[in-house]
Amino acid sequence: MMRRPLPSLLLDDRAAAIIELALLAPVLVLTYAGIADISTAYSRKLALEQGAQRAIEKIMQTTEDSTVEGTLATEAVCQVNGTNSDGTCKSTPITTANVTVTYRLDCTNKSTYAITSTTTTNSADTLTWTCPTGTLMAQYISVVVTDKYTPTFPIHFTGYDSSDGTYHLSATAGMRTS
Repeated sequence: MMRRPLPSLLLDDRAAAIIELALLAPVLVLTYAGIADISTAYSRKLALEQGAQRAIEKIMQTTEDSTVEGTLATEAVCQVNGTNSDGTCKSTPITTANVTVTYRLDCTNKSTYAITSTTTTNSADTLTWTCPTGTLMAQYISVVVTDKYTPTFPIHFTGYDSSDGTYHLSATAGMRTS
């Protein structure tokens, strides 16, 4: 075995690539894991948005089986969770408790564009809504679907709740009803 003098070892760069890879590998792995985690959370958010929008579309096209709130909540859950082979809705990851239906009445004064707003979560309250004479009436319905996502690698970005270790996801869809 031949011994090299110390100055010639310092000039040898054959192992430099291995050392560089050893230094960069953890960063690359964490970057990949972070991208995968954020992609999964974003996919869940898109599923919530699609579920809320599809529920609004269905209520526009059909009559409800029970109350408007019940139909919207059930449809949003079915859209987000998917269906079983027998056509029934799956029960996870969200339930009807994750869905909030809100009604809003806006009374707009044409001359000053002042808006008076009333909000409720009960459709029966909307039957008594009226606007003062000389104002325009507009009624809206909105669906909010919420969920929590537990990341594999919790990184503290917007929406991260350190008390339960989850990201809180929310999606809203709505339409004007009159």
